[in-house]
Amino acid sequence: MKVMVVGSGGREHVIAWKVAQSPRVDKIYCVPGNGGMADIAECVPISVEDIDGCVAFAKEKAVDLVVIGPEVPLVMGMADAMAAEGIRVFGPNKKCAQFEGSKAFTKEFLIRHHIPTAMYKEYTAYEDIVKDLGIYGYPMVIKADGLAAGKGVVIPEDEASAKEAMKMMMEEKAFGSAGDKVVIEEYLTGTEASILCFVDGKTIVPMESARDYKRAYDDDKGLNTGGMGNYSPNALFDDFVLTERINREILTPIIDGFKADGMDFVGVLFIGLMIKDGVPKVLEFNVRFGDPEAQVVLPRMKTDLVDIMDACIDGKLDSCAIEWKEEAAVTVVLASGGYPGSYKKGYPITGLDAVEGCEIFHAGTALKDGQIVTNGGRVLAVTALGETREAARQKVYAQIDKIQFEGVFHRNDIAKVEKNK
Repeated sequence: MKVMVVGSGGREHVIAWKVAQSPRVDKIYCVPGNGGMADIAECVPISVEDIDGCVAFAKEKAVDLVVIGPEVPLVMGMADAMAAEGIRVFGPNKKCAQFEGSKAFTKEFLIRHHIPTAMYKEYTAYEDIVKDLGIYGYPMVIKADGLAAGKGVVIPEDEASAKEAMKMMMEEKAFGSAGDKVVIEEYLTGTEASILCFVDGKTIVPMESARDYKRAYDDDKGLNTGGMGNYSPNALFDDFVLTERINREILTPIIDGFKADGMDFVGVLFIGLMIKDGVPKVLEFNVRFGDPEAQVVLPRMKTDLVDIMDACIDGKLDSCAIEWKEEAAVTVVLASGGYPGSYKKGYPITGLDAVEGCEIFHAGTALKDGQIVTNGGRVLAVTALGETREAARQKVYAQIDKIQFEGVFHRNDIAKVEKNK
């Protein structure tokens, strides 16, 4: 069969890598792909925002399955456009993609269905929000309502920095139209956890857990990023009582809420959690594989990913047994100097062939004159499996410095043993 993976990041690379392991698949197209995907797929230079172009290509090549990786084409309605042409597509429709396209939409859903989350208010006017700064104390969480490439969340420590953040979002339009509406939330403390779930509209099945690191630098310093590293499984989920509580108080109400609201969600639901004293609360929803969560979760999957995607599309997820490797996985992101702020592109990357015992997933790379060069903020994710989390961690850090490019940096504390905050 022919599979088309839409996207160009590390998430799409690991999806294509996993799809390529299926004996059912003999051809993969990556649209547009990146510098590292050419070994397993044919990269096609069509923008992920060119819905008509992507649909036309899928029809022309008689693609059997389209997998939509990034949030932007999902929010734009690519899944609907593919389905309208009779193309099998894995990814939620435009209505369901609002869970990522609008923070306020998600919060309203959570509150309506009594799913634990932080207190919040939403605003469309700078004057109104300034009056309410500090209503939940400090630090406070300020989120641009729309898509902001993982950077639309600011956590000011005091009123002055909160006013500055609000001016940046709502008046200076640092995140464009994403900041036309803004959500203020109560700041939750604890330990973050990520759950990726397969959903077929009536059944929700969690994948193995993961733990993300959002801040740019060691010890959770610096600005929020799209994710600087990850490990799986998350040690928190060794607690059977906690796992049962998440199933009862979060997963079951979510799928019941989908049914009650007429949300025919087919694809992956990413649930960001904050856990403190055994109490889980929802931080956010995304409507696709997380990045770099996918880089640690999918390498641990034993079951054929294409079979699972087919089961979701056909509404038969409840009859699909998903098996996982016992090994732990750790991934560390190599980023461009200046990220998540401004950075330069086009620097040659060396040492990729010297890395042993790890998988390298390309995110912000391009192929130029036969040379892999940097083409984004998060450039690569290096992933290793090991009998324990520490074993996987040591494998990654023993290899990662073999890879070099101008300005490269990474966190040194990914997957270190932690205590609940």
